[in-house]
Amino acid sequence: MPANRKPIKRKPAIDELIEVMARLRGPGGCPWDREQDHKSIRFHAVEEVYELIDAIEAEDDHEMLEECGDLLLQVVFHCQLAGERKAFDFEKAARTITDKLIRRHPHVFGDSDAKDVDAVWIQWEKIKRAEKKGTQHERPSVLDGIPRHLPSLQRVGKLVKKARKNKLTDAPLAKPSKQRYTKATLAKELFALAEYAQSKGWQPEALLRAETNRQEKALRKKEAKAGR
Repeated sequence: MPANRKPIKRKPAIDELIEVMARLRGPGGCPWDREQDHKSIRFHAVEEVYELIDAIEAEDDHEMLEECGDLLLQVVFHCQLAGERKAFDFEKAARTITDKLIRRHPHVFGDSDAKDVDAVWIQWEKIKRAEKKGTQHERPSVLDGIPRHLPSLQRVGKLVKKARKNKLTDAPLAKPSKQRYTKATLAKELFALAEYAQSKGWQPEALLRAETNRQEKALRKKEAKAGR
């Protein structure tokens, strides 16, 4: 660079990214980007999340950097699409999550005295339910809010955790074949069960999803009967 030329001053990175996305979607932009909508790219975010998980497990900072950017792009893309519909934009999305974090951490930003993880979790759930009360997003059940599209094993974990923390159960919902497992023996049994299902022409994911739905239905009946 010539000594008398000043370096180009770039905008904040997030501003540049938002402008690039708008350019891709605008007149003369990319034909592929201009054809997309929320539904057509909805599973791209899922793919990017799994690629980020791979990078985290590999402890690869270079890949983590790239995958964090790819995931951020999905957020910016959806905000651009929403902005075109006059629904919301990136600024509003960022402001909404910032306000939510402050509101749901009164032990940090307010005068709450929640001092351990369990107390924080109970407080978080109480605040979340109060926020949604009386709105179309109200969650009358303590089991509400578990994403339906979670992988089945993850969904089981979420369901059981919520059920136990809210005193809907204090015993296993399904009887295991053994009384005790180590991590290794449990992992082998999970694999063996999935392998057996596959050999029968059954889909392990679908089987577990159906059983999770059945258990959730039973827990909701129990909750309703208790008048919660």
